[in-house]
Amino acid sequence: MAKKAKIYKIDNTNTKEGNKVIIQFIVGILVYALVLMIANSIFKGIFISNFFYAIVAALILSILDYYVKPIIVFFTWPLTLITLGLAYPVVNVIMLHICDWIMGSAFEIGGFINAFIIAIFISIVRIFLDNIITKNV
Repeated sequence: MAKKAKIYKIDNTNTKEGNKVIIQFIVGILVYALVLMIANSIFKGIFISNFFYAIVAALILSILDYYVKPIIVFFTWPLTLITLGLAYPVVNVIMLHICDWIMGSAFEIGGFINAFIIAIFISIVRIFLDNIITKNV
């Protein structure tokens, strides 16, 4: 007696969701790079060589936001609590300075006050563009 061959159905639902996540990540990085270039054109306290380095900076900042930022937020939590959240942009300033240190002359941030204003600007514009562009992908 011959055995019947089994037919396996390939389910593409997980693949489609995975592709959507990857596309959202790529679009999110490009939006972050665009925001960095907008900040570069508006403020004198930030310098980015070109759009390629803005993409690299966006990748580095995204990695820092995922791995390093929670640790810094944990240690600055008492200061953030005392200042009612006004110290939270200091964490973003620290992320920008770490990225400046990693990238060298391709990405430079000025002094603390410039970095503070730029960090607030980047946060606001990024939230705005993420809600318009990235969430709709």
